[in-house]
Parts: sequence; structure tokens; C-alpha cells
Amino acid sequence: MEGSPPKGREESSQEELLVPLEMYLAAGVRIGTHIKNNVMAKFIYSVRPDGLYILDVRKIDERIRIAAKFISRYEPSRVVAVSARPYGQQPVRKFCALTGAIPVTGRFIPGTFTNPSLPNFLEPDLVIVTDPRADSQAVDEAAEMGIPTIALCDTDNTCSFIDLIIPVNNKGRKSLALTYWLLTRQVLLERGMIKSVDEFTVPVEEFEAKVVTKPSALMSRK
Repeated sequence: MEGSPPKGREESSQEELLVPLEMYLAAGVRIGTHIKNNVMAKFIYSVRPDGLYILDVRKIDERIRIAAKFISRYEPSRVVAVSARPYGQQPVRKFCALTGAIPVTGRFIPGTFTNPSLPNFLEPDLVIVTDPRADSQAVDEAAEMGIPTIALCDTDNTCSFIDLIIPVNNKGRKSLALTYWLLTRQVLLERGMIKSVDEFTVPVEEFEAKVVTKPSALMSRK
């Protein structure tokens, strides 16, 4: 896995991808971390000289297709998509607005899936999380209740209690936007709500979160 892959392996499969390879690369979907968890090894394409792991675009593409087929089997209102990560919240909200799923963004209130007395209690049949680490409370509660979970997983994620992994850069703003944009498009196709990709006219930019900027130390003292 860590050796150099055969030259042109990704490029040779461009025509089979959901979007041109260049679009995937520009969004940084394949950029992993310097840590490789064993469960994620099969999704890794190569490792850079600086030790950064690179995910296989073909496998990202394949898992988005599989996840969309899986999601399309469920009643939209019984699907919950979760993101504690700031850059995942707008993609999740847009995905839910277009597919009918329920968004849970920001802090996940303990008991959301397990405590019926809570005003925000939900009983999903399927859960989608943006990052198993940041969304660990949702993952744990889904597992406790026997709810299948789809997760966007980077190279460093452990993926415990995850039923379907979408290997992808789950930290980048553009990566998350493109992933949820594609997932939305494919779900709508699988449900027959659109007949072709040309009918999906929502720009990927509408899935992008705003850039989070931290004030400088100087500004923070004013």
C-alpha cells in the first residue's frame, strides 16, 4: 500500500468517475494525514515522501456510489446526517435540504438517539457522520440502538461501529463540499428524482462552508 502505485492507474479510470479526476484533485478529496489506521489501509493509494498518506480516488468514487444506493433505500425523513466539524455543517445542511434527511450540526446532544424524554430526540433508521472522531457521540448512540452508520473516514480514523466507510479527506472545506454534493446527486439519481446528472443544477459552491478565520493575537487584544 505504501509503495509507489503503477503509473497512470488513477488517470486510466477517469472516464468511469462521477466527475473528472481534476475536480477530485482540486477539492483535495484524496489528501489524508500522516497517520494510517489499519482499517483504512485498503483505501490508501500511496504515501508521499513527507509521510502524508494519499487516498485512492477510484475507491472514494466507488464508495460514494455504494453509499448513495444504500441511503436511497431508506425513507428520507428517517435518515440523519451529523457534523460537529464547522466545515461539514453547511454540506450536511444542504444535503439534507435536497434529500429530505434530518441535519444535526454543531454539538451533538447526548441522548439524541437514546433518550426519548429529550425534546430533540430522534429515531433514525440510518445515520451519516462526517467524522467518526468528532461525531463519536452520534456513532456510539447509533451503535447502542442498532442503527447502521455511514461515515466519511480519513486515513487516521479508527472507524469502530461504522457499517460503511467513505474514504475521504473529512477535514477540508472543499473536500467535504464535493463529497456531499456528489452524495446528494447520486441519492437523487438512485431515487429517480432526477434522470441524469445534467438535471442536477445545484452548484457545488452552495455546499461549501465559509472559511473559518481566527483573529490574530493583536486583533484579539483590541
